Amino acid sequence: MILTGWLKPRWRRWIVRRIPPAAQVQLNQRRIFIMPNRVGAGFGLALMLMLLAGINYENSLAYGLTFMLAAVFIVAILHTFRNFTGLILKAGISGAVFVGEQARFRVRLESAEYAHQAVALGWPPAELQTVDVPARGQRECELSLPALRRGWLRPERLRVESRFPLGILVAWSWVDLDQAVLVYPRPLAGDLPLGAGGGKDEEDEGARVQGRGADDYQGLKTYQPGDSRRRLHWKAYSRGQGLLVKDFAALAGRDLWLDFLALGGDPEERLSRLCHWVLELDNRQQPYGLRIPGTELAPDYGDAHREACLRALALYGVAV
Repeated sequence: MILTGWLKPRWRRWIVRRIPPAAQVQLNQRRIFIMPNRVGAGFGLALMLMLLAGINYENSLAYGLTFMLAAVFIVAILHTFRNFTGLILKAGISGAVFVGEQARFRVRLESAEYAHQAVALGWPPAELQTVDVPARGQRECELSLPALRRGWLRPERLRVESRFPLGILVAWSWVDLDQAVLVYPRPLAGDLPLGAGGGKDEEDEGARVQGRGADDYQGLKTYQPGDSRRRLHWKAYSRGQGLLVKDFAALAGRDLWLDFLALGGDPEERLSRLCHWVLELDNRQQPYGLRIPGTELAPDYGDAHREACLRALALYGVAV
């Protein structure tokens, strides 16, 4: 274990110098490694035993069979290398995800000249995905990793390998396509965190509505997780009508601010609640602003504003 810990950083530095990170990598002699696998090791051991038997019994047939199989082994090295060399790997576009989802990384494999058979790629110890790339053609793979925390998810180096044609040798490479997926906080329902510029009292909670309109009372609606408990209609509940909340129309001329400091709890919980309300208000087409320490986004709505807010939440306190 001490030896492994000592070698690992040196191996990383060596592989980075030999195969630097890039959005496109073409495999060549410098970037390909070939070794016998377990089957190949057993094949080599069988050849050694056959050779010893031939020497011991001075059997020319044993010599001939041993040398023929050894020649097959050498030819297999050339064919395994030829099947792998020239393969081009390109990083595809990967979309953002939320914590708890699977981050998907797209990788395009292209052939510069020859066909590439049984090419496997992925991140061990997970099972590798195997594809065939036609001559002067391309194939696209989608690999996934669990998104366990917010911020940038940058995977380890990708293992690419092939055991074609005989399965007794493995040619492989470790490539870094410089890919990253942005991971947003996990949405968590809760009270609307109104900051300065949003309503403070019960009547001003009309900012939480379906759309724009007059500053007036709209009636009652069924309680949904995330609705403010301050707007619960307790008289209706006492009459056995279930949990109902007061519904208000949007406040014309008011700016609705989602404020980090208006929430309680740990920072990750606050970010998750803000994330929920960014999605909720965007779905309602309700203009809103976002305030978190070090960042302030003016009230607006639309896809670009939603993505800017989610990005700010994902990268809060994260070294870029």
